[in-house]
Amino acid sequence: MAHHHDHSHAGHSHGAHDHGQGHDHDHDHLAGTSERKLLIAFVLTTLMLVVEAAGGFVSGSLALLADAGHMLVDALALLLAFLGARFAARPADSRRTYGYGRIEVLAGFVNSLTQFGLVAFIVFEAVQRLFAPQPILSGVMFIVALIGLLANVFVLRLLHGHDPEDVNVAGASLHVLGDLLGSVAAVLAALAVRWMGWLWADPVLSILVSLLILRSAWSLVRRSGHILLEGTPEGLNLAEIERELAQADPDITSIHHVHVWQVTAGSRMATLHAELRPDADPARVLRALKTMLSERWRVGHATIQFDPGHCPDELEGCGKGGSHVH
Repeated sequence: MAHHHDHSHAGHSHGAHDHGQGHDHDHDHLAGTSERKLLIAFVLTTLMLVVEAAGGFVSGSLALLADAGHMLVDALALLLAFLGARFAARPADSRRTYGYGRIEVLAGFVNSLTQFGLVAFIVFEAVQRLFAPQPILSGVMFIVALIGLLANVFVLRLLHGHDPEDVNVAGASLHVLGDLLGSVAAVLAALAVRWMGWLWADPVLSILVSLLILRSAWSLVRRSGHILLEGTPEGLNLAEIERELAQADPDITSIHHVHVWQVTAGSRMATLHAELRPDADPARVLRALKTMLSERWRVGHATIQFDPGHCPDELEGCGKGGSHVH
């Protein structure tokens, strides 16, 4: 039997194709909504960043400056996320055949790296202040930290309820959550300085803020890095997929060389090889495989190769460990 490559969605049944189109429209609507939310969040965060930076300088509080520094990264995160969502909507062209969706993931990756630099700065400054405490205007610090806290609560509620696979909005939400905790730390530091006279509370709590930033940065760099490395999407087991696809149609004798990856959040792709019985109906098998991939694992685009007997790509290790049906 000759090779059969299918690079289109022609192999889907009519019903499956309609379902796919409906999903695309939903995705476009969600993208537009998240775009608007990200823009509002960016504007609010930038305003708060200016207020907190000014408050930090006036009051002499490192916790406020740390929170403002985090808000700067946060504002950049939101801006990159907004631009990512905007670019992701651009259609594919001959040079970017998968479109521009991965800009979202790149934005998340670059973002997380910038946070590591910020943490180093905050910790260095905090250690200096522990050895040489500086006077702090706790009243100004408290009022500014409280305004920051309320702004962060509002922004976090705004971004809540995004698509769980949207690394872009998830990254932005992580930033804002870290900010919220940073503002709580600044409020507590202001109260400790005002009521107890503990000047050390300011640098100590700013170090705690930096640890929160570090945690969110590590989580984001791991998730976005996994997508950039074409890793198998979280929660999918390739061996299980091979096994179940081998049972999708009685004419399939073997499934192997399976790859599943994400171009961007919610956009899964797959390639695989299938060996069929000599008298098999390739069109029917193709429909069965694509329908199963789409409905069971939400793979929107699959390229399937039918092998004529033994797999011709054995040098690549194909056919070894594949699921065979006897």
